[in-house]
Amino acid sequence: MDKLPKVESLPKGVVQVSPFVPGMGEHWANPATLPLGPIYCVMNGRVVCMEYMIAQKDFAAGKSFEKLVPWFAGTEQPPIDHMEFNFEPNGHEGFTVPHFDVHMYFVSPGVRMTTKAAMK
Repeated sequence: MDKLPKVESLPKGVVQVSPFVPGMGEHWANPATLPLGPIYCVMNGRVVCMEYMIAQKDFAAGKSFEKLVPWFAGTEQPPIDHMEFNFEPNGHEGFTVPHFDVHMYFVSPGVRMTTKAAMK
């Protein structure tokens, strides 16, 4: 995790928007870009993931998302270790409509679950 970007390198306007979530960390985002994102997952002060939240109705309507910001200017994006697409049929705090959470993790599932902060 030492090579991952520090929370201090996140773009201007990005603030912490959720407390720690086990296996994901704190969520940081620019409130002006929510609910879509990007949302940054932070563990031990390092960015371990990027997330987008896409409403189910947008997929059903055939909406495309071709110009999502893959990262932020001035910092090289870490390589993606794995991705997860999670359907949230009842939504969750922060986005209460049915939607998909799209996570791009820069660390392995094992690291996510064994990182000291994951134990909170």
